Amino acid sequence: MSDEPGESAREPIPADLLAAFDAYEKAILANDLDVLDASFAPGSDTMRGDAAGLLVGHDVISAFRGARGGVPPRVIERIEYRPLGAAAALLVSVSRFTGGGTGLQTQVWQRIDGTWLIAAAHVTPRAQALDRSVWRTVGDPLWQGAWSGPLAGLTVAVKDLFAIKGYRIGAGNPTFLDGARAETTTAPAVTDLLRGGASLRGIARTDEFAYSIAGNNSHYGTPPNGALPGALPGGSSSGPASAVATGGADVGLATDTAGSVRVPASYQGLWGLRTTHGLVPRQGMLPLAQSFDTVGWLTRDGDSLQRVADWCLSYDGSESTESVFGASGSDLPWRFLVPEQMLDSVEPETRASFEALLVRLGGIQDAPEITRGLIGDLDEYYAPFRTVQAAEAWRNNGEWLRAHPGAVGPAVAERFRLASAVTAADEASARAALAPLRDSLQGVLAGTVLLMPTVPGPAPMRTAVGERVDAVRQATLRMTTPAAIAGAPAVSVPLLTVPSQLGPAPVGVCLVSSAGTDIALVRLARRLATTLDLA
Repeated sequence: MSDEPGESAREPIPADLLAAFDAYEKAILANDLDVLDASFAPGSDTMRGDAAGLLVGHDVISAFRGARGGVPPRVIERIEYRPLGAAAALLVSVSRFTGGGTGLQTQVWQRIDGTWLIAAAHVTPRAQALDRSVWRTVGDPLWQGAWSGPLAGLTVAVKDLFAIKGYRIGAGNPTFLDGARAETTTAPAVTDLLRGGASLRGIARTDEFAYSIAGNNSHYGTPPNGALPGALPGGSSSGPASAVATGGADVGLATDTAGSVRVPASYQGLWGLRTTHGLVPRQGMLPLAQSFDTVGWLTRDGDSLQRVADWCLSYDGSESTESVFGASGSDLPWRFLVPEQMLDSVEPETRASFEALLVRLGGIQDAPEITRGLIGDLDEYYAPFRTVQAAEAWRNNGEWLRAHPGAVGPAVAERFRLASAVTAADEASARAALAPLRDSLQGVLAGTVLLMPTVPGPAPMRTAVGERVDAVRQATLRMTTPAAIAGAPAVSVPLLTVPSQLGPAPVGVCLVSSAGTDIALVRLARRLATTLDLA
């Protein structure tokens, strides 16, 4: 390490400041959380930023650091020091990593009660050619779409469940990928986007076999949450969602069985559409549970989602879907039903934020009609859904899992173990229970649009494990399964902000409408977002 001043003589770094910097650097390499916490100034004004976002407040930074883990081995090869006053200094240091590449640390230090502490820091990490937690493979582009069309200029991250000619499907598992054959055709859901002018940026990660909503993958790592550093990204469409949220792609082509579009959209502040069940062709898509699997898209804004829906769900755009402009040609009513059971299921901060949104809506000119009602006990939806999903998931994957013991991560392995125990009688009973629930909810949706928080609360921290993760998963699925059971379209819109351990966090607002009204539903969601912006 050197603190040579360069061409002109500069004031040397004070010895106690240099000692504090050295102690901090050693703690970084050792991932000594106690020393790292003690190195940052206490209070709510302390800041730390990097490419993933800005953290404000000592406690928020501490929570993030606990989720991040250590840094790769490196040495500090240069420090530049500039005094900012008697008790403040700027340090800019260059780090060189043992594995190649350099990074930059910019820190404002303050002497507080005789001790130098970091008041603000910004980290520029070494350049990464490919974030393997987000991408399986990537290009610029990986596959060129039509040179013109309504989607021209958009890039797409494809969830690793869709067939792309010449590539294998990996399903989030390296053993499955190794044994897969290259696809000879491309899935219609992919070709629809290409025909519209979009280009494929790459194949993005998924939770193993899409059997999760957390977003973590024990083989490839956990993709970053582009809206809340240190939080889980949401799954199983974690890769496409993170790619879109971090700017790696404009559109995520994904799947939603029990919330795999809506959950990551909510966690990362994205727009996410689960389409009507069976509306978009699923040929060339690796299934999880065919009774509920459907295609969906993730975008950063409503305009992009509208462009994709207008093209892919119209007669002219899609290769296989029938025209939906019958149902979607007319606007949905400016009328919402808020299900009380959903509000009873969310965290207090989420409910408060959603209730405030309703108050804002009620106070505007041309306010929508909003009523509150009941759609039934959410456990009555969740229990039979889980049984049917498990039975189908085991039929689709059980033979492979028996042939490859130990090939999947612990959480997914346990899910499949339970699925293997579902009997034919269990499945038949669950299907019988689902039928009246489906009919009842479809009847409700014939006259109104459901409006509710997408999930119970903000994304959990990446360090959340065990019972905490399972509790969040079950609470989330209780909210997301009704739309799946009804086969209805659902869109998540980033309209709420709630407090979390990691700072202000996004939570989506979900709109659910009747089958076939997908395009009109996106229009309605955009109207709602625009109205709230103007309120």
